[in-house]
Amino acid sequence: MHRRRTAIAVSAALVAAPVLTACGETEHPGAAAVVGGERITVAQLEGRVKEVRAAQRAATPDDTQYQQTIARTSGLARDTLHSLVLDRVLDRAARDAGVSVSRRDVEQMRTNLEQQAGGARALQSIWLEQYGVAPRRIDDNLRTEVQAQKLSAALGADMSTTDGKATFWKAMAQASKELNIDLNPRYGTWDVQKSSRVDAKTPWVKEATVAAAPQPA
Repeated sequence: MHRRRTAIAVSAALVAAPVLTACGETEHPGAAAVVGGERITVAQLEGRVKEVRAAQRAATPDDTQYQQTIARTSGLARDTLHSLVLDRVLDRAARDAGVSVSRRDVEQMRTNLEQQAGGARALQSIWLEQYGVAPRRIDDNLRTEVQAQKLSAALGADMSTTDGKATFWKAMAQASKELNIDLNPRYGTWDVQKSSRVDAKTPWVKEATVAAAPQPA
């Protein structure tokens, strides 16, 4: 198995103070979260979850296995929402640092990952199974990863060191404060010190593992 460490494969507890507070349905009806004054609606979130469930169904034709997959990913809605929020925080931090990502950057990363995984279908399977990312969202997900890597480089943050991680997450915490994020409590709580829910699965803050193609006997 080939292991690829991202630029920000980090431990959870680092810097910053909590900046995300809960919002009630009376304040933001129909909103799963409000980030920088922009709503992530419950309908948008449910749409993303349906995409993943449809992909899981297609990849798991056996009913028993599919039910096991649903049980294993029972927190999909909350995890997906937190990923959507984190993506917006990263966008703000990157913009503050003057970082941009081109389509070519994303294409290059995808090509490299597909080569490591053993093809496009293999990459789709890995991203769906390990990270809950539907095939149609892989490019969006990889853009986020490239953005995180470029941000750490712009900050001079060596993510293999404690100081480097602290520098990166300080920038993320500042971006969170600027965005004045509100989260609907039905989807859980936000811990900025851990930069995610305790059980969230967010590819760009974890070590991404890509299985190499099986070697012929």
